[in-house]
Amino acid sequence: MSEHGPSEFRHSHEDGNLTPFLVHLLEGSTLSEQQASDAFTALMSGQADHAEIGALLALLATRLPTVDELVGAARVMRDKVDRLDTGVAADQLLDTAGTGGAPKTFNVSTAAAIVAAASGAKVAKHGNRSRTGRGSAEVLEALGVDVAAGREVQKACLEKANVCFCFAIHHHPAAKHAMPVRKALGFPTLFNLLGPLTNPAGAGRQVMGVYRPEFVPIVAEALARLGSVRALVMHSDDGLDEFSLGGSNLVAQVDEGSVREYRVNPAEFGLTPTPYTDLQARDLSHAVELVRSILSGDERGPAREIVLLNAAAAIHAAGQSDDIESGIAIAAQSIDFGDAMRTLERLIETSESPA
Repeated sequence: MSEHGPSEFRHSHEDGNLTPFLVHLLEGSTLSEQQASDAFTALMSGQADHAEIGALLALLATRLPTVDELVGAARVMRDKVDRLDTGVAADQLLDTAGTGGAPKTFNVSTAAAIVAAASGAKVAKHGNRSRTGRGSAEVLEALGVDVAAGREVQKACLEKANVCFCFAIHHHPAAKHAMPVRKALGFPTLFNLLGPLTNPAGAGRQVMGVYRPEFVPIVAEALARLGSVRALVMHSDDGLDEFSLGGSNLVAQVDEGSVREYRVNPAEFGLTPTPYTDLQARDLSHAVELVRSILSGDERGPAREIVLLNAAAAIHAAGQSDDIESGIAIAAQSIDFGDAMRTLERLIETSESPA
């Protein structure tokens, strides 16, 4: 790595000194896994200068991250996460968190997580609030779930409802040092990819939508190196960070170290081709109304179908089905037999109970 330059430019806070990494990136080089680990350790130390944090995140955002950079940074995030001990083996736990940064529908991943849980998956749903005001935290809260419930309650939710909510702001204390910078930058950074790679319960199974198609193979390779049992990383051709009904979906599937790419066309499963603009919620109350009507079985149109498709991917990732097509049938049964709504009701009731 290059020298830091003349003495007047040298950083005095060595514990949080990002200058060596900035110089390296400015020279057009990428970071090795160890360098990425060292850089994000410094970033999350609380000693790094906000200007340097912003520069690091901006430089990394000028191009696609490498697998080494993503793995190195993710290992630091995982090391510093405030963990949730669920009592369930990590290789049996599923997460459906995506990156955000894509056009919004009505928080399909949250509805899909509940349907997957009703189908037998153990779901540690990782999520946060959203700039749109309709993130997983807002939707679940409006449905009646105590999203700020403590660790023992989260564990009880998983035991009684097969699903718990891991509120990101309560599990990533070290990431707070970058939060003011991320808000000030106003564009997606590497943290958008890192959050879903850092499930507080250590979920080894995952469905992760990404906001750019170029991220699909990179994130899948990173998950393979990070030890995922099974993960489906996807981006839809119409720009969603979830499976879409509007056209073909690019998928990279991780199975215990191996990665294969394929495409999912919902029309092949008999689902109705629907542009995502027809599935966008007007506001939070509309999003909540859609989720509730889907889980109850009252909604029978495309909103139900996009949840079935995403729930099927989650069910497959959880090892509850052989493929996505059979997962759709399982998801439909979970809704139509009342299991999905009962799962939501148990989640609400348990989340509000004292530990």
